[in-house]
Amino acid sequence: MSERSERILDAGEVERVLGRMASEIVEATGGAERVGIVGIRRGGGALSARLAQAVAGLGPEAPPVGSVDIALYRDDAATALPDPKIGPSVVPFDVAGRDVVLVDAVLQTGRTVRAAIECLLDYGRPRRIWLAVLLDRGGRELPVAADFVGRTLEVPAGAKVRVALAAEAAEPGAGAVLVRAGETP
Repeated sequence: MSERSERILDAGEVERVLGRMASEIVEATGGAERVGIVGIRRGGGALSARLAQAVAGLGPEAPPVGSVDIALYRDDAATALPDPKIGPSVVPFDVAGRDVVLVDAVLQTGRTVRAAIECLLDYGRPRRIWLAVLLDRGGRELPVAADFVGRTLEVPAGAKVRVALAAEAAEPGAGAVLVRAGETP
């Protein structure tokens, strides 16, 4: 079975999208001073740091950044993860009373977001939890919607979306790619 790839966003487009999302976050939350940014480990980890940099460029200070690992919070953890790879959750700021922006690369079913919210609440009660995603591919199984979306896609069943963030925006292979399995080029 072959795969056919289609570039959705190149590295420069990812940076522009993050800049727009940062502006939307600052506007919606009333300023970066009240915001904490938390990436959902793997897809949202590096993305949250990039988004925090973009938010920092719009205000007097950079928002604090953390990450959550949802492996033990998944609703299918007992059946789907016979040998889970569990990483640390690190939220180095007090979430109580703060606007927290959860960040992930791709939103699909909503189950990852549900697990991340549950994990985040173990750190305290934020004033509000917002959701920022680079790509919204549809296919919800839970009533979850992102507040800040880089791009909305229509993705066929069986297709995968891969996001590769490079250290430098111009690095080859950086960006977001739609991979359609079972199609010939």
